[in-house]
Amino acid sequence: MMLKKQTVWLLTMLSLVVVLSVYYVTAPKEMNDNVAFTNNEKVSDVKDPTAEKEGAEVAVEETTEAKDGKVTSSVADDDVFTALRMQIEDERSRVREQLNDIVASANATPQQKSEAMDKIQQLETIAEKEATLETLIKSKGGYEDVLVRADSDQVKVTVKAKKLSAKEANEVIQLVKSEMKDVDDVTVEFQPVK
Repeated sequence: MMLKKQTVWLLTMLSLVVVLSVYYVTAPKEMNDNVAFTNNEKVSDVKDPTAEKEGAEVAVEETTEAKDGKVTSSVADDDVFTALRMQIEDERSRVREQLNDIVASANATPQQKSEAMDKIQQLETIAEKEATLETLIKSKGGYEDVLVRADSDQVKVTVKAKKLSAKEANEVIQLVKSEMKDVDDVTVEFQPVK
C-alpha cells in the first residue's frame, strides 16, 4: 500500500514538471515590467565629475526695470554654490548609475565588477570628505559658505566671505590636508560677499 502512494506521488510530480515545461516553452515571450535593464556600453575610464566642473560657471540672472524704463540685470551669487553642488551631485549620480549598470551586468567580468564597486566606494568617500570639510571650514572660519571640490590628488576650495587673508587661506589648506592626507595640491579661492 505504501509503495502505491509513493508511486502515485512520483508520477504526479513528474507530470507536473512536464506540464510546466511545456507551458514555459510554448508561452508567449512578453516583456516583464519587473526586469532590470542594463546598459551594455563599456565605461573605460570614469573620470571624477568634479574635474570637469572647475572652470564651469553657474549664474542666475535677475532682471529689473528701472524708473526710466531701462532693464538692468545682475547675477545672483547666493545660489551659485547651491547650483554647483547640485551639478556635481547630478554628475556623480550619472557616473554611479553607469558603474551600477556594470555591476549588475551579466556580461561584465568579475574584475570589471570589482573595479566598478571600488570606484563607487571611492565616489562616496570623496563626497563624504567634501561635506565634512565644508562643514569644518565653515564652522572654524565663520564663513558664509564654502564649496569643496575634490579630485584624485587635487582639492579646490572656494570660500564666500567678506575678506580672506593669506593666514586664513593657509588655515583652510591645513584643514584640508589634515582631513585628506593623500592630497598634493590644495587651491583656495575667495569669493566676496555682496
